[in-house]
Amino acid sequence: MLLRRLPSSAVSVAVTALSRRWTSPYFLLSQRRLQSFNSISFYPKISLISFSSTSEIPSETTDLISDQSSKRGPLKPGLYLVGTPIGNLEDITLRALRVLKSADVILSEDTRHSGKLLHYYSIKTPLLSYHKFNESQREHTVLKRLKEGEIVALISDAGMPGISDPGTELAKICVDENIPVIPIPGPSAFLTALSASGLSTDEFTFVGFLPKHAGSRKERLMTSASETPTQIFYVPPHKLSQFLEESSLIFGDSRQCVIARELTKMHEEFWRGTLGKAKEAFLTRQPKGEITLLIEGNSNCSVETPSESQLENDLRELISSGHSLSSAVKLVAEGTSMKKKMIYSLALRKFAKKNKAEDSN
Repeated sequence: MLLRRLPSSAVSVAVTALSRRWTSPYFLLSQRRLQSFNSISFYPKISLISFSSTSEIPSETTDLISDQSSKRGPLKPGLYLVGTPIGNLEDITLRALRVLKSADVILSEDTRHSGKLLHYYSIKTPLLSYHKFNESQREHTVLKRLKEGEIVALISDAGMPGISDPGTELAKICVDENIPVIPIPGPSAFLTALSASGLSTDEFTFVGFLPKHAGSRKERLMTSASETPTQIFYVPPHKLSQFLEESSLIFGDSRQCVIARELTKMHEEFWRGTLGKAKEAFLTRQPKGEITLLIEGNSNCSVETPSESQLENDLRELISSGHSLSSAVKLVAEGTSMKKKMIYSLALRKFAKKNKAEDSN
């Protein structure tokens, strides 16, 4: 997304003496060392580790990336969709670093923003801007390079390319042109929020950003309000109050929701409660940072059994429009929870004369 996700200001490491003890480039601590941290709260009050664009990674990191590259051999040409951190720079994989280091070019939503990540990991690969405003103009250039056998990595400002970010159209074109498209999995804001939300994760619908048009927005919210899976939205911070006002009218004030903000960053926050309470809480408070908002699914969507008069009217309309008795019965049965046999019995009683006429013909 075009909103900024990585911290721009430096925050010092709180425990300086421990900064030289990391045993791997991804700061994996032994169990003995982790036990010594039991008295320290990492989130949300204290963030021991944060980075600035001037930070330097240990030399072991570069050595490990080089070592992995030599063991696995060169990458094959193609388009690599690389997931990047949504906030905390530690949230990147060895494979992602290897691809970014080995690529011929990196397509980036914002080259200045992504440059901070590359600088931190000492990656010198050239950057080329690629965002929603120049996708069509870049298409020919990128395809030409891919067809010439280059390795092209695509990243967004944060998260996975193509998920509410540029990348979908380029991936489709590459598939049509038989150019390999290789996903390099990484962080995703909506999955991160869902996993810690406390709402059902068995089924969910990722809606993303709502339409700007009020009518289309209302239609989308009405669809979501009737669904049983957890509904997940991306909401700009300056539109949170509007979203809560509109959604509470459609979902109802009592529907549970979770507002996840600044995920993986120092000021990470999870607000939990009903839509009605959320509307009150954020009426005068406009939070900063990107927001993932989750609403529990509809638990009161049991199918009502239609009355006999309703079934009769439905059958009459279908028969009047030219459907045969059996065809009308089939169509009505598909739209209800009742058995077809029962509807057919009703049809025979109510439309017996018409049925006999059909049989004689």
